[in-house]
Amino acid sequence: MLNKFNKRRGGFTLVEIMIVVAIIALLAAIAVPGFLRARKRSQASRIINDLRLIDSAVDQYAIETNKASGSPVAVADWTNYLKKGTNLYITGNDILGNPYNQQTVDTLPKVPQASRTALSDVTDSAFWSPYN
Repeated sequence: MLNKFNKRRGGFTLVEIMIVVAIIALLAAIAVPGFLRARKRSQASRIINDLRLIDSAVDQYAIETNKASGSPVAVADWTNYLKKGTNLYITGNDILGNPYNQQTVDTLPKVPQASRTALSDVTDSAFWSPYN
């Protein structure tokens, strides 16, 4: 009886396991670049959204303090008009750690050059419009 049991044991051969591993590696090689590209694209979208928030915060600050068009607005002033506790409120930097710096009333904020360069492989100049 024991002899029959040992002969019927089935398992995967080394070749079968190697084929499965090769297929998994091939699928990973296809999926990972797409995932990294999607991640960078979402970071770029986050920067665009931050610029919209900054523009709105600067406008609110200018209205409440009667600032004229072209007046500079310090980072500490415009961050007070953002949601408390957010990364943008706390640091005044984008998702990549680059500062947005001082803004100007009635002027659209600009994308930090370091961020534009870091994300240039997934964006073009039209993507950043009108915050060029």
